[in-house]
Amino acid sequence: MRQRATETERNKERTLHSCSMQRIDGEGNERKFILSFSSEQPYERWWGIEILDHGEAAVDLTRLNDMGCLLFNHNRDAVIGKVNRAWIENNRGCAEVEFDTDEQSEIVYQKVRSGTLKGVSVGYRIDSIEEVMAGKTSADGRFTGPCEIARKWWPFEISIVSVPADGTVGVGREAERKSMPLDIAERQLQINKNFYNGGKK
Repeated sequence: MRQRATETERNKERTLHSCSMQRIDGEGNERKFILSFSSEQPYERWWGIEILDHGEAAVDLTRLNDMGCLLFNHNRDAVIGKVNRAWIENNRGCAEVEFDTDEQSEIVYQKVRSGTLKGVSVGYRIDSIEEVMAGKTSADGRFTGPCEIARKWWPFEISIVSVPADGTVGVGREAERKSMPLDIAERQLQINKNFYNGGKK
């Protein structure tokens, strides 16, 4: 029997790990990349399965488009670029990012350019959740429980990360003090360290 998460626990900052970065070639555009930062891939958190809805009006991209920053390992003091634009396409969150030219940004940029760094992550908050019980279907008929679907959520930063929780699509989060399965805890250890080292606590 799974444990229920409280509303406070659900609304802590979360990180979703994704992949796929495509460099924009052309004069003056060599520091720009197109990447995906989120999807509807189910992911097992300690309380159950979480899904980020990417349907119409589910994702509020206002903050990313107005003031979105590109960070390294979720460190808010390690701003390495900007989010030029963000959009939803084929049930995925996509963005065009551009690296800065200072020394710190250049180091990360060169590692991304060479393929050494491939992990992408997004920090986000959830405003509304639909809980779907085991064997039941979500209100829109798209998902089968047990799961919790983020129906209203908003991303606030995109990060290039060195150690994502999952090499393809997965979820990590700010350190949780509740009990969680050992395998999930181990996968999240590095990300939790990144949050603390980045000044989030």
